[in-house]
Amino acid sequence: MHQRAYDRQCTAEETRHTSAKSPIRNPKLTLFALALGTFAIGAGEFGSNGIIQLFASDLDVSVPVATYAITAYAFGVMIGSPAITLLAARVNRRTLLLGLIGLFLVGNGLSALAPDIVLFVVFRFVAGSVQGAFFGAGAVVAAYVYGPGKGGKAFATVMGGLTVATIAGSPLGTFIGQHAGWRVMYGTVVAVGLLAGAALMAWLPRTDDLRGSSLTGELRALRRRGVWLMVTVAAFGISSIFAVYTFIGPFVTDAALRDASLIPIALAVFGVGMAVGNHVGGRVADRYENRGLVLGYGGVLVFLVLIGVAGGNLVILLPCLFGVGATMMFAIPTIQVRLTSFAPDAPTLMGTLNLAALNLANCLGAIGGAVALDAGWGTLSTVWAGFVLTTAGLFLYVTTVARVKPVPVPLRA
Repeated sequence: MHQRAYDRQCTAEETRHTSAKSPIRNPKLTLFALALGTFAIGAGEFGSNGIIQLFASDLDVSVPVATYAITAYAFGVMIGSPAITLLAARVNRRTLLLGLIGLFLVGNGLSALAPDIVLFVVFRFVAGSVQGAFFGAGAVVAAYVYGPGKGGKAFATVMGGLTVATIAGSPLGTFIGQHAGWRVMYGTVVAVGLLAGAALMAWLPRTDDLRGSSLTGELRALRRRGVWLMVTVAAFGISSIFAVYTFIGPFVTDAALRDASLIPIALAVFGVGMAVGNHVGGRVADRYENRGLVLGYGGVLVFLVLIGVAGGNLVILLPCLFGVGATMMFAIPTIQVRLTSFAPDAPTLMGTLNLAALNLANCLGAIGGAVALDAGWGTLSTVWAGFVLTTAGLFLYVTTVARVKPVPVPLRA
């Protein structure tokens, strides 16, 4: 199957150690360290969403201006992460991950100390530039730990920390910000990052099997049609998750006419769905070429229709929120496997592009939902914007990407 390319390469890494014994003393601790790193990164990202009003007031700007900090983070993922990945192409993945967690600490530490909105926006860009590169390099190390045939499971493991952050990061960050101040929230993120850094230092394997690849190989991957088609499929398809997640608050209070105290519960339900979908989707990605994405996107469309038609009923809304999170995350490991099958010589960059596509989807979903609301179509109309975008992604995949042949895995000594 085509996705096996991801598994054989993701240790490109992996082809170099097939005949040697892995030097990893405790694989579970290595995987835990990677997940803890992605949890810390996710806590910083999602925790920011709940304290916008707090740092806007403290930095003496309006809420719309304060959202530039959120946008800057997304641009950091979309622009900064690919740039870092290319510049660090030859760096050992262990060294790269440690450097990235260091940059994460700098970005969030300075965010906590920012004296004005301009510097705060800059520091959020720096923090965001870590995310995609960390996920890409982390997926390579996780694939090395799991061995051949587990590329989807490896990426799902790395994503696991992010899904947990969606459950705990936003509500916990909001709670800390409201009771101790938004600067303390970023200080807490730094503390978690320090723990992650210590875990990575202790448990990431020291081995030449994780050495980087050539910059030429990484750039060559960017010239492949399948890569950019897959990025487009991801950006359009995943956008529906943000056309829902971004507007969960109004869904609960304006559509279902329930108290705002239920919003954290709705967010948690959505996050649990993401965690479940990610776990199952990683295993499906390792066994089937297209099933994870087609079933995932198709399932999302069903739940979007249910929300659009009957989401005003909380009994229907909550299970559907779980369903949207679960089905979309079910698709994401397959996206990673397919991406890397088109560029097996650039696994870290493909992981980075996957996260960049996810952040572009964030923008598309939020913008699409805002357009629907501005048109006066009602609170639940945001799901129809997501429906259109995900349908476009699924159509593009079925008609083009699913027929593109993978690139043979390069064998390197």
